[in-house]
Amino acid sequence: MTDKRKLCFVVMGFGKKTDFETGRTLDLDATYEAIIQPAVEGAGLRCIRADEVMHSGVIDTEMYEMLLRADLVIADISTGNVNAVYELGVRHALRPKSTIVMKEDKGRLYFDLNHVGTFQYQHLGEDIGAREAARAARDLRSLINEVLVAQRPDSPVYTYLPKLQCPRLTDEEFAELLDEKEAEQERLAGYMRTGEAANKDSRHGDAVTAYAAANKIKPNDPFIIQQLALATYKSKQPSTITALVNGLQIISVLQPDNSNDPETRGITAAMHKRLWLETGDRVQLDAAIRHYSRGFEFRRDYYNGENLATCYDFRSRLHSASDEAQYDRMSARKVREEILAELADALAQPSFEERSDRRWVYASLANCSYAVGNTQDGEYYELAFRKEAPAIWEVDTFETGKRHALEALRFASHG
Repeated sequence: MTDKRKLCFVVMGFGKKTDFETGRTLDLDATYEAIIQPAVEGAGLRCIRADEVMHSGVIDTEMYEMLLRADLVIADISTGNVNAVYELGVRHALRPKSTIVMKEDKGRLYFDLNHVGTFQYQHLGEDIGAREAARAARDLRSLINEVLVAQRPDSPVYTYLPKLQCPRLTDEEFAELLDEKEAEQERLAGYMRTGEAANKDSRHGDAVTAYAAANKIKPNDPFIIQQLALATYKSKQPSTITALVNGLQIISVLQPDNSNDPETRGITAAMHKRLWLETGDRVQLDAAIRHYSRGFEFRRDYYNGENLATCYDFRSRLHSASDEAQYDRMSARKVREEILAELADALAQPSFEERSDRRWVYASLANCSYAVGNTQDGEYYELAFRKEAPAIWEVDTFETGKRHALEALRFASHG
């Protein structure tokens, strides 16, 4: 090993994860790439992320060795990630000092950690704003330097058991392990970046290839499975219906019928909705409503909500009984009114311009406005959406939503 820098081992989740206490989804990769990695490397340390070391979803010898030997451990326990909290406990048992705990500021502390000093940062929607990322990276780097210099005990275990001796191991094979895991981390990150870029460019077949490769490195990770299923059905290969069926099979690993993850529910619902549009099978439409409804109930997000309203509109036209049709139309309107109110609050926040999902906020505001008959607001927000320079597939998605919204208004006017 030629890299002689001290090692920082980062314990955290991977990809986009939902905090089941608040219903918010956080992009933990953004936390790592925009805050942790720049802060660690800016402080002169070598940075290896724990989640890439794990293959089978169970903690193993390599993980224990990293937790013992690392000069510094940073544990991000946002979203209450079980692995991260467990690994933090292991670190506290193995080393008396040089451990930093961090979390997103709206999440709560879990277990018995409310007495442990915690570094906090803020997410805007799923992502992190540029100003907050710069602030947090700068402050975290300062904290890293302070912790390494001060060498004060920060482990509750060694604080309450001051005579406990820290275990030690020889250096045999550890240098080789670091090189191997650092290379593996880069491969996985590369596949994820390639998949994301391919999706943005509407090259969904290329995205499938990239996410499938990532899945081989880290099997059955929920975020990777979600992205693989999404890219699979959007690829429309070898045919639209086959791609949808294949996408449902991929995401079935996450047991969507029993899941409280809004991302899993939303992606599953989208595939059922598209199967309904392709086949006219009422079973698919009912399944889409069930999944969108659960996702919206849990997170009150505009993605699940807008699609739920659209599916209510579709089903309202299938009922033979007028009261059932009216119920679905009113349900759709109520959901859209909730979305408009919540997104109006989001627009009023000073940090809104830093949100990476601005274009989708505008798109949802436009289509919900059109559907409830507020054409002027719809046109205003549609223009804002288009000014965000969306990708071709994003424009297509918006146009489809706009068409459904206008159809819903027309049917409601004649209902």
